[in-house]
Amino acid sequence: MSFENFQEPHWLRVHKQENRGPVLLVVLMVIGLQFFIPKSLAIPHHKVFCFVEAVLLASIVLIAPKKLGLPHVPQRTLTLVLNAFMMLSNSASAILLVEKIVDGSITSPQRLLWSGFAIWLSNIVIFSLWYWDFDRGGPAVRATGTDSTPDFLFPQMTDPTYAAPGWYASYSDYLYVSVTNASAFSPTDAMPLTKWAKALMSIQSVTSLILVGLVVARAVNILP
Repeated sequence: MSFENFQEPHWLRVHKQENRGPVLLVVLMVIGLQFFIPKSLAIPHHKVFCFVEAVLLASIVLIAPKKLGLPHVPQRTLTLVLNAFMMLSNSASAILLVEKIVDGSITSPQRLLWSGFAIWLSNIVIFSLWYWDFDRGGPAVRATGTDSTPDFLFPQMTDPTYAAPGWYASYSDYLYVSVTNASAFSPTDAMPLTKWAKALMSIQSVTSLILVGLVVARAVNILP
């Protein structure tokens, strides 16, 4: 095949910068859920953790108020650190919740269901941010069209007739991948192609299966 006849994939073309608004909203939601999680299910000084997360989020906003610009090392570093903080806090809450379900110390179905849902929902958002920030080098790199090795294969990438004009994978696509993976315990929309993507999706599926299974089983036992 000659280079004159070569056409780059439609999903690899340079596209407009992605608006950070939806990401800011879901991160604020996670920080709020972690702030109001019962103290018995939170890491020590969890409100300090929430304050640090809020400071990191504010710093990211100051660097990029509206849209993601060109690849920016400080911005990307702060984003990854923020997500790591949220994941550490949420993972600790999940472990504590499992421990309390096993030893039977949670006797209120309302508290159990609320705590389980908050941790499960935070888990969805956190993993969606990992997918969004790692696939093909992150949103800023994807906008430049310089990374041609996809970590996730979306249906729109396999056939351009299924993609709207100017389509590119935005945060909402990765959020949907995370929602379906946490609900079905397996990929249903986008297929993971690389080892890190498969590893993250496996961890999320197992975590979600444990949370949902134990919370529902315990809630059924203690419901009046």
